[in-house]
Amino acid sequence: MTLPPEEAPWTRLRALTAARIGQARTGASLATAPLLDFRLAHARARDAVHTELDDAKLAAALGQPVLTVTSAAADRRTYLMRPDLGRRLTPEAQAELTARAGEYDLAIALADGLSARAVQDHAAALLEAALPALRAENWRLAPLVIVRQGRVAIGDAIAAALGATAVAVLIGERPGLSAPDSLGAYLTWHPRPDSTDADRNCISNIRPEGIRAAEAARKLLFLLREMRARGVSGVSLKDESGTTALT
Repeated sequence: MTLPPEEAPWTRLRALTAARIGQARTGASLATAPLLDFRLAHARARDAVHTELDDAKLAAALGQPVLTVTSAAADRRTYLMRPDLGRRLTPEAQAELTARAGEYDLAIALADGLSARAVQDHAAALLEAALPALRAENWRLAPLVIVRQGRVAIGDAIAAALGATAVAVLIGERPGLSAPDSLGAYLTWHPRPDSTDADRNCISNIRPEGIRAAEAARKLLFLLREMRARGVSGVSLKDESGTTALT
C-alpha cells in the first residue's frame, strides 16, 4: 500500500517513539483507531493506580527473605487521598523494623507507589542484577522491605528504623498514557525525617521499553559508590556513569 505523501514522515517518526504524534483525524476529531487506543491507554493507567500490590507474589519472585510492612495509609483510597500517610510507618511496622536494626550500609525498600504493576514486574530483575555486585563490594545490606501503600519518603523512616546509612526505594511511578509500568529508584545518603527530593537521586523509567534492568543496575551501583565515596546525594551528585561496567 502506498501511503499519501503527508503520512510517510509520520510513519518513520512513530517507529522511534511511543508518543502519539501525527494521529489520523476525521474533521476536527481523532479517527476511531487512535481514539480507541487512547482510551485503552487511559484505562490501563487508571488500573495501574488502583491495583493492589501482591506482596506474597513479589516476595516469592525476589527469592530471599523479606519484611513486609504497611504505611499509615490503611487502604488504597486513603493512600490516594492522603499522600502524607503513605510517607509514614505504622507503629507496628516501626517496631518490626526496629527489632531488626543493625549497622547496615544500605536498606532497600520496594513500594507499590502509583503503579504496583511496575514493582511487581520489574523490581526482581533489577535486584537480581544489582545485589551480587553490592555483596561483592561488601555492602552491609539490611533485610529487604516490601511496603504496601508506600511513598518515596517512607524509605527515610525505614532506613532510620533499620539503622542504615543509605536507602534505595524501588517504587511504581505515576503511570502515563504510554507507560503504565514505569519503575523508579530513589537513592538517599543519610536520609533524615526532613529529607526532600533535592536530597535524592532518581533513576526513572525502569522497564523493558525504557531503561532496562541491567542498565538501571549499572546506574544504581555507580550512584551508590559515589554516595559512599563523597558522602552526598541529590543535587550535589550527578549521574556521570557513562559506560561504567556493572562489576
